[in-house]
Amino acid sequence: MRTEFINTLTRMAERDPRVTLMTGDLGFGVVQKFAERFPDQFLNVGVAEQNMTGLAAGAAMSGRIVFTYSIANFPTLRPLEQIRNDVAYHGANVVVVAVGGGMAYGALGASHHATEDLAVLRSLPGMTVIAPGDPVETTAAVEACCAGVGPCYLRLGRAGEPLVHEQPIDWRLGKAIVTREGDDATLISTGGMLHTAMQVAQRLSAEQSIELRVLSMHTLKPLDERAIATAAADTGAVFTLEEHSVIGGLGGAAAETLAENTDTPCVFKRFGLTSEFLREVGDQQHLIAAAGLDEETVSGRIAAALATSPAARLAA
Repeated sequence: MRTEFINTLTRMAERDPRVTLMTGDLGFGVVQKFAERFPDQFLNVGVAEQNMTGLAAGAAMSGRIVFTYSIANFPTLRPLEQIRNDVAYHGANVVVVAVGGGMAYGALGASHHATEDLAVLRSLPGMTVIAPGDPVETTAAVEACCAGVGPCYLRLGRAGEPLVHEQPIDWRLGKAIVTREGDDATLISTGGMLHTAMQVAQRLSAEQSIELRVLSMHTLKPLDERAIATAAADTGAVFTLEEHSVIGGLGGAAAETLAENTDTPCVFKRFGLTSEFLREVGDQQHLIAAAGLDEETVSGRIAAALATSPAARLAA
């Protein structure tokens, strides 16, 4: 995703001199070519994310479309006051880019885990929140952001995320993408968990003849509430999957939608991180497995939930 981000941003900067990139003294292997090619559209602010956000807001209010870039928590939680008061309050065209969402920088510990960011940024007034599921969705998201969508949070993986979409997609802000059809239940994912969601669906189909509908919820705000409500009505069971706390992220948003927008009885369960710091040390895949978000564990929990649901007991 990181590579697709900078490649797409470079193409957009060629067309539009308003497109500007600011970095907090990180990512030189990624941003260096952009900096050399567009010196008037790039600024390294240094290890000063709060200042970077304030500068971005000022530049945006002067007509630019600004992307602030850093890893994990640093462009989000550290300058949260500036995002709220400078960017969101003024409706500025600033896209806060966090590379390494979730536990992508897992070996560096909790200080580098972005596991509460979706909940926090989603709660800010006027903030758009996007978490692409693969490189194809990343390209579409960056193109949309370069048109100017106001305050925005763009949560990316680190690098090397698998390609899920092998055909062109109809990517629209606030509209989920159906990546797999199914009638037995729906699995909704956000961000880099999309590939895992597809693996879970394939595994359950092959081993237990459970056909999952898979939705890529690449935009958490505005949320595609209709897609969630339709999934509940069509399949009778909705599961959410995210590399984020179960509090306030995709799972929380889906629960709010189901509680307020449908009277249809529905099995519902959130798969995400519990509200505690991960104290294990290891790479991203190790931590995902430790948190029970790997393909095998999620598949088993979905199968168990469907087997013990009221509808399943009635059918038996």
